[in-house]
Amino acid sequence: MEPLDLRGKTCPMPVIETKRFLEGTGANDIRVLVDNPTSCENVKRFLETAGFTVSIEKKGDDFLLSGLREKEAGSAASPAGKKVLVYIDGTTMGRGNDDLGAILMRSFLNTLKELDPKPWRIIFVNTGVYLAVDSSEYINILKEIESLGTEILACGTCLDFFNVKARLAVGKISNMFDIASSFLAATHVIKP
Repeated sequence: MEPLDLRGKTCPMPVIETKRFLEGTGANDIRVLVDNPTSCENVKRFLETAGFTVSIEKKGDDFLLSGLREKEAGSAASPAGKKVLVYIDGTTMGRGNDDLGAILMRSFLNTLKELDPKPWRIIFVNTGVYLAVDSSEYINILKEIESLGTEILACGTCLDFFNVKARLAVGKISNMFDIASSFLAATHVIKP
């Protein structure tokens, strides 16, 4: 089978074109060729959400993803139980005094560990991505939340804009398709 060649495509097109291909063919196996680690990770995560087991082979500067569907697609779109999404778009909580906002953000993140159910995903966008980079005072809290099963995603475009992608210390680099899909799949959204 010839791979779906998505080299040269920028975020979120590799995920969108993979999704369109699957919708158009109903395929239970797929091969996708991308040319950067971010696209590789995003397509992998999308395929896994759609019920595929994914293997990755590095071919020079490219990545070949091979996926085989194990289960019915749509589990993310038809969640069983609660899927709590936490959306963070800044470094502080609330408006007004930034020192107070930082204290509130620390308290909020610590409280997330105690919620039942635990958050399904935490998404960082805009200046919120600074909370997930190596200089953040919140890294240990976020790593603990992640260890409890919460997926942490940071907007790749935002990390690039602020030139901190190489400093991401917790979670995974994501894209707008994955972020928008997360809002659709969530049963509850929390925005501090």
